Amino acid sequence: MDEISLDALFIALFVLILLSAFFSSSETGMMSLNRYRLRHLVKKKHRGATRASELLRRPDRLIGVVLIGNNLVNIWATALVTVIGARLYGEAGIAIATTLLTLILLIFAEVTPKTIAALYPERVAFPASFILKPLLWLLYPLVVLVNSVSNLLVRLLGMNPNSKTRLTDHLHPEELRTVVDEAGDLIPDQHQDMLLNVLDLEKATVEDIMVPRNEVVGIDLENTIPEILQLIRTTEYTCLPVYEGDINNVVGVLHLRNAARFISSDMDTTHEAIRKQLHTPYFVLDSTPLHTQLLNFQKEKHRFGIVVDEYGDVRGIVTLVDLLEEIVGEFSTDTAQESEREVIPLDDAWYQIDATASVRDINRSLGWQLPTDGPKTINGLIVEFLESIPDAICGFDLGRYRFEVMELGETRIETAKIRELPDL
Repeated sequence: MDEISLDALFIALFVLILLSAFFSSSETGMMSLNRYRLRHLVKKKHRGATRASELLRRPDRLIGVVLIGNNLVNIWATALVTVIGARLYGEAGIAIATTLLTLILLIFAEVTPKTIAALYPERVAFPASFILKPLLWLLYPLVVLVNSVSNLLVRLLGMNPNSKTRLTDHLHPEELRTVVDEAGDLIPDQHQDMLLNVLDLEKATVEDIMVPRNEVVGIDLENTIPEILQLIRTTEYTCLPVYEGDINNVVGVLHLRNAARFISSDMDTTHEAIRKQLHTPYFVLDSTPLHTQLLNFQKEKHRFGIVVDEYGDVRGIVTLVDLLEEIVGEFSTDTAQESEREVIPLDDAWYQIDATASVRDINRSLGWQLPTDGPKTINGLIVEFLESIPDAICGFDLGRYRFEVMELGETRIETAKIRELPDL
């Protein structure tokens, strides 16, 4: 190198530092790419994304070519600095030049480019892929040799170097929930709520949203015709279960749009005429997950189901509307007004709550986290904790919540006061 001028050596050193910065930034940029956005861009036929995706299918080879290039460049830069230092200051200049090169490489070829690549991975990785792909082809034999030795060491450590990479990983539902939560302005709040509610469907069962048996409005064929017609004329529901004597003996479902066929006059209406307008009941097991039941409603072409337990006893009813409301929120104002009646704000952060209210509805309405893996109503929650129906007004703490029984009925608690305890 004695014939080469110092200016040429400095220019060569500058180029090598730029190459080192390129390899450092491309490594960080490629590994920092959002894999799901990358898939989206690949579907959009983005050339840079397509090349980056191909390189990331074998991350061992990608890292191999980057590190081979980076190390070769840094070694050559060290050799040049040694020559430059020796020419300028002799043997003392070698140590000075090596120290300066270490600082220069650290700042300009490592920290700065990697920081930029971490902040803007696509701007760095996509252009870099146009160079890395042909470079991988050029250095392929050396890359394969290095990777073979490296993969052997990985296997000796008990790991599989051919396992799936992050590019093919799938999000866990809780991870997907976090992605939706942190989407910010990218997804409108209402859409975020709907997406989160869809994810929550697998956590709940039909029992959580059904209308309980004691609140079911139905037609008993053992009643007189005037009583049945009065119920049909005054009910607010469009479908009614029809049974004989006991609701466990369901014989069908009456859609009120068919009722006009037999209610032209009380004299013409008979129990047999009502039976002719009934649809076959559709029975649903109370432990069915909501996302499964939604698909079952679609598959079976039903909107109304009779909920039964494992013994075949009727537990209540569930409708397609009930299920959809779990996703998009309440449809009717009547239901919203009923919810307001169930929860009445009091002083000092207390709430008066109808004990028949659903625990899930209370959690959703007030943003609480009352336990939902046991009883489904406030009454059930209190009775489970006390292990019996209380004989008198009482109070207790359940986790972060304080309960006070306000009103007792013969067989259940009517109303209770609940408040969230402040954090200590």
